[in-house]
Amino acid sequence: MKNDWDVIEVLRFARHDWLNKIQLIKGNLALNKIDRAKEIINEIVIEAQSEAKLSNLNIPQFASLLLTFNWENHSFQIEYDVQDGTIGGTIDDQWLTNWARLFFECLNSSVKPFYENHLSVTIDPQMDGTRFFFDFRGIITNKQQVEQFLESYSTNIHIQCLTEQELSFEFKAAAAI
Repeated sequence: MKNDWDVIEVLRFARHDWLNKIQLIKGNLALNKIDRAKEIINEIVIEAQSEAKLSNLNIPQFASLLLTFNWENHSFQIEYDVQDGTIGGTIDDQWLTNWARLFFECLNSSVKPFYENHLSVTIDPQMDGTRFFFDFRGIITNKQQVEQFLESYSTNIHIQCLTEQELSFEFKAAAAI
């Protein structure tokens, strides 16, 4: 996984994404599918609002990881959602980002490549700490590796489900005041 993006690379990928979205809208308008074009525009608005919420959490390295993850080649795609709430204090952004990178690498090497694997990350900011929910759907080919990784952080992680098709767990990052 690439750690640092320079400004030119970020702008190039962002421009590419925007051009793809505009082409989808233009194509649907050309086919006179006005309702579908409106749906795409609404999806873009929701995505931009989610990006703004994520960017405003004061965890810039973690936000950058989530925002750019799907620009790289991985065996799964990430989507994220930030719940409304307020973070009390600060979260150790460096630790969170390093942990997430390690988890993503573990998951990437433990799932079936070229399959529709999706990881959903829900972030729930609260005054006493932020809860992170991870929900994976796809094919896990090395369940033991994932389980061992998560168990190494067992004090912070509560595993709800781990099967060959599903993984869901949460952890709470305590806020330092």
